[in-house]
Amino acid sequence: MYTHILISTDGSELAQKGIDHGLSLAKALGSKVTVITATEPFPIIYGREWQPTPEVAKQFEQENTRAAAAILEKVKADADKVGVPLETVHSSNTFAAEAILDAAKERGCNLIVMSSHGRTGLGKMLLGSQTSKVVSKSEIPVLVVR
Repeated sequence: MYTHILISTDGSELAQKGIDHGLSLAKALGSKVTVITATEPFPIIYGREWQPTPEVAKQFEQENTRAAAAILEKVKADADKVGVPLETVHSSNTFAAEAILDAAKERGCNLIVMSSHGRTGLGKMLLGSQTSKVVSKSEIPVLVVR
């Protein structure tokens, strides 16, 4: 049924629920798995007096790369424990929903698994929801784990 599952993570405890569920599903189905984490661009606000130097921006990117590697290393260890081989992807300087949708399309995934806080109403509007953006724009099924 699902032959290539894309699982997203930000390294949080909540995202771990999606990782665990996605890996279990992949194991049961014998599916290929790709795990993605995304790091956003440096938050530059034009019109302010202070702007980051190139060194500060580079340090920001290096820290994001280190953090993403640690997140994906943990997921790889989790996958090894349950016997599911996977590919990992770090999408840098992009917003999560965009990175997830692009990766799913580029890699021919036929299911996206991700976690959500399940916020609704004003909380969702104020906080934003990468999950709701993926669900609303995805051309393939999205399994939301809470």
